[in-house]
Amino acid sequence: MKLLSNLPDGVHRAAIAQTAANWVADEMTRLLASILAATLIVALPVDVAAADKLKEITVAYFPEWPTANQVAQAERWYDAETGVKFNWRKFNSGVEMAAAMASGDVQISYSMGIIPFMVAVSGGVPLKAVGIAVSYAENDNCVVHNKAAIDKANAHELEGKKIAVPFGTVTHYKLLRTLESLAVDTSKLQLVNMVSAKGEKALARGEVTMACGWGGALRRMKTYGRVLMTAKEQAKIGIRVFDVIVVTNELAEKHPDLVTAFLKVSDRAADYLDDNPDAAKPVIAKAAGLNLKDSNVILSLFQFYTRGAQLTQTWMGGGAQAFTKEVADFYVKQGAMPKALDNYGPTFDVRFYEKVR
Repeated sequence: MKLLSNLPDGVHRAAIAQTAANWVADEMTRLLASILAATLIVALPVDVAAADKLKEITVAYFPEWPTANQVAQAERWYDAETGVKFNWRKFNSGVEMAAAMASGDVQISYSMGIIPFMVAVSGGVPLKAVGIAVSYAENDNCVVHNKAAIDKANAHELEGKKIAVPFGTVTHYKLLRTLESLAVDTSKLQLVNMVSAKGEKALARGEVTMACGWGGALRRMKTYGRVLMTAKEQAKIGIRVFDVIVVTNELAEKHPDLVTAFLKVSDRAADYLDDNPDAAKPVIAKAAGLNLKDSNVILSLFQFYTRGAQLTQTWMGGGAQAFTKEVADFYVKQGAMPKALDNYGPTFDVRFYEKVR
């Protein structure tokens, strides 16, 4: 597949003469460099007593991505529960979140896509998934422009066309798996690395034939076209879509009670949304940066899990770990990642949810 750079609006360049494997290898090299830098900083002598007195923490989250825990974010329930100041920082992709966590700028991500998490831990980033943030098969997809007249039956016509997709994300994985199932030759695609909002604008201008993304951007994409394959159809070929709650290993080791408290408050917020939807939804919409109508539509496509569901075999009890391995092996097979871990079980830590009461 040809990979095109993420360019300013209206600007185009020739395709980068690299394979997907080389592109990802370069990205992995940069990520590993940031890991090394972060490791050197952590390795410096510190005052243990001072380190134990955690006063502030930074949590990564997505704009236009309404989640139940944003009630707790807006009302500062996390601060009240822990006595720690929670600073919330917006990121456009899970890849950006992982890089910020590797550098030490962010300690928790809610919610990081399973693909960026998998790529990061495969490259040695010291992170742990401590819970499932949200399941959202219906809120992540690819939309073909109406003028292209391309659907599942003639999907091979996407070969040679430009497709906007944020690289290294769940969306990227879904795209590859979907096209593989439709017998599309992915080596002939021209993939443009664009976050959802930029992909939506490129689709609107007709600069790409198909754009992939999530949240509010996906809703806007659908005004210009239709999805190539529905979430239900994707589920039949084994595609699952979910984000994880991720913490740095350092936070997990030095402040385990804070991690448990974070999950406890997140569960409380999920219950509050279920029990008081009329009160919760406007708060969530404002925190997500969406109008109430759009936020409610997206929320209706989300599933949030509290302790009971989190600990089942489907999710933290083993299902999420197995799926992560499956995805990693697929990426290696596609030449999009150098190698996978033998086992992703150690990168998930269920101990914190087990302590939530």
